[in-house]
Amino acid sequence: MTTITPDTADHELLRLTHAGRADAFTALYRRHQGPLYRYALMRCGSADMAADVVQEAFMGLLTKRFGFDPLRGQLQHFLFGVARNVILKLEEARRRHVALPEPRVEEDQDGELELDLACEGAEPLARLLGNEAAEEVRRALALLPAHYRDVVILFELHELSYQEIAAVCQVDIGTVRSRLSRGRAALAKRLQAHAPSACLAN
Repeated sequence: MTTITPDTADHELLRLTHAGRADAFTALYRRHQGPLYRYALMRCGSADMAADVVQEAFMGLLTKRFGFDPLRGQLQHFLFGVARNVILKLEEARRRHVALPEPRVEEDQDGELELDLACEGAEPLARLLGNEAAEEVRRALALLPAHYRDVVILFELHELSYQEIAAVCQVDIGTVRSRLSRGRAALAKRLQAHAPSACLAN
């Protein structure tokens, strides 16, 4: 029997999982549940929804409903993509029942938010996002449009590269750069009311 260690690769754990090894699935879950839950919680703002998203992502992996190809990237990034798609579906279903007010913002001719990018300051966004107890950060994130929220969370909290975020969000790298810049600026602007010094450089 193959021995599972902390260094066992994800694709091997997944292979053993599909071969019926419950301990392999447990190892996969313990390795990826935390980051996936944090992403889902920051993305949707609901602990219950985040837990449902994590459960659906792992059940889809277990049943092969979501097919992971190790040649196309890391499992964690794949799971972020799965979680993002699940959240989008849940949000779409919720919008059918409840009309949510959209944030009042101006858009440029490309349909992107037109924001004041003049805020320059001292405290890195990563430090604010890393403090998961900061409710004002969560509230500010929740007010960002979803496509900005995705790239800010994945870049600042999970330290994915532009290329990896582009793969998760299914957009090109230029779009990732634009959304990250605008998302950071919008978040910093909202946070100024709570922490005037937490202003980000462009």
